[in-house]
Amino acid sequence: MEPSATTLAHRDGLPDFGPLSVFTEARPALVPILLVAVPGVLYLLGVRRLRARGDAWPVGRTVSFLVGGLGVIALATLSGLAAYDTSLFGVHMAQHMLLSMVATVFLALGAPVTLALRTLPGRSRGVLLAVLHSRAARVVSFPLVAWMLFVLSPFALYFSGWYASTLASPALHELLHVHFLVVGALFFWPMLGVDPVPGRSSHPFRMLLMAATLPFHAFLGVAIMSVEPDGRGLLAAGHYVPLHGLAESVFQQQLGGGLLWSAGDIVGLLFLGVLLHQWMRASEREARREDRRLDRLEAAEGERAAV
Repeated sequence: MEPSATTLAHRDGLPDFGPLSVFTEARPALVPILLVAVPGVLYLLGVRRLRARGDAWPVGRTVSFLVGGLGVIALATLSGLAAYDTSLFGVHMAQHMLLSMVATVFLALGAPVTLALRTLPGRSRGVLLAVLHSRAARVVSFPLVAWMLFVLSPFALYFSGWYASTLASPALHELLHVHFLVVGALFFWPMLGVDPVPGRSSHPFRMLLMAATLPFHAFLGVAIMSVEPDGRGLLAAGHYVPLHGLAESVFQQQLGGGLLWSAGDIVGLLFLGVLLHQWMRASEREARREDRRLDRLEAAEGERAAV
């Protein structure tokens, strides 16, 4: 019997995976709960403090941070996806994409750094500014460094012993989730340009960096999919084969590689559209500023001529 995407035999005590498993197999854990709850509470306290003193804060930013950002993190780490992420490679890859390419984008759109700078007391605000202006922050957020971490770290993860180690250690597995978030944030946060973080570059260079990720995602996806029926090229075979058998393990890896390839390209193309839109809006704002400057110069010259 051929394996399918929704019905797979499990030997780890989990029921067969299906769409409802995302809800029925949710298994909350302390670390993911804290990862979602603490930033959410701090963000809401910041918004409350702003509004208490009469300052406005866009609702869209709050929704982006809480729903699109923390909500996606909760989906990836607290729903049934987390129950199956060490059992099914395809589910792990969906989790990987949600954390590194979806949650981080929405977190950045929520502008939490801007909110913190506007609401933190003096000493805490000074500490945050010191971190943002530190040499370490400038190095890790330098566009080419962030790009290399985002593009090359998955190759190091999947084609070394690192991935197999995360399957064997719950602590390393949780650190892997944090790694996805951190690397995604380092790459996307300066690209979006909402918060005053180091590493921001010109709009053309941002588009070039984003476009340069697409072939690497495609190559990595194809490389992962290129597993032979006899198991050659199978990742973490010692973990997956005893759970599912060889055929299903091969199928899951092909599914995960295909997901990385297709979803990576789709998200990348959508993000290129966002960057193009931002570039056009920035150009329009610059044109209006230049028009106002020329109008002021013209008015000043007219006043001098009248005198």
